[in-house]
Amino acid sequence: MVDIQALLATWEQKFGPHPDGALLPAHHGQCLGCGPDNPHGHHLRVSRRGEGVVAQHVFDDRHEGAPGIVHGGAVATVFDDLFGFLLYLAGEPAVTRQLSVEYLSPALIGTPYSLEAAVTGREGRRLFVTATLAGANGAQVATSTATFVTVGVDHFHRDMTGRIDDE
Repeated sequence: MVDIQALLATWEQKFGPHPDGALLPAHHGQCLGCGPDNPHGHHLRVSRRGEGVVAQHVFDDRHEGAPGIVHGGAVATVFDDLFGFLLYLAGEPAVTRQLSVEYLSPALIGTPYSLEAAVTGREGRRLFVTATLAGANGAQVATSTATFVTVGVDHFHRDMTGRIDDE
């Protein structure tokens, strides 16, 4: 279980300015996407590139769906976590409201992939983001779009059974 107070204490560093090319800090140690301490995680290492973020990733046997093929949920997890790094650049916390993934071809276990993500728009508290997963030859394997809703710190202290108000 994550110590929410310890997590909140690190937000100033995470949501502060990050120079182009900088490796961005993990969301927290146990994060399924990027947490270095999560034995089941993807251990994403994400860097800033311009106004977006980039990462390299190799899915392993823990992420297998059909034999030799990455489970679609593992691909979606990586996209969702990658989008979370865009929030550092946006300067405020947010939560996933909607996530869509288009699988263009199978992602393969043990194959290196490049990921890129960017914010494409904003309306009030809603952030619209997009990302790609591409093989070494540059061919896209999957794309994703999502809507995030900015939230205050109190969101992480409340009973998590409530709906997200995105107005």
